[in-house]
Amino acid sequence: MAIIELAIAFFVLAIIAGVLGARGVAGLSMEVAKWLVIVFIVLAIVSFLL
Repeated sequence: MAIIELAIAFFVLAIIAGVLGARGVAGLSMEVAKWLVIVFIVLAIVSFLL
C-alpha cells in the first residue's frame, strides 16, 4: 500500500503547488503521482494473476 500512499501524497502536493502558483512543481508532482498509480495498478494485476 505504500505506492498508493505516495501517489496520493504527490497528488496533494501537486494541488497545493498549483493553487500557490508553482506550476513547475505541480506538473512534476502530477507526473510522479501518475506513474506511481500506473505501477500500483500493474503490480496489483500481477499479484492477482499469480
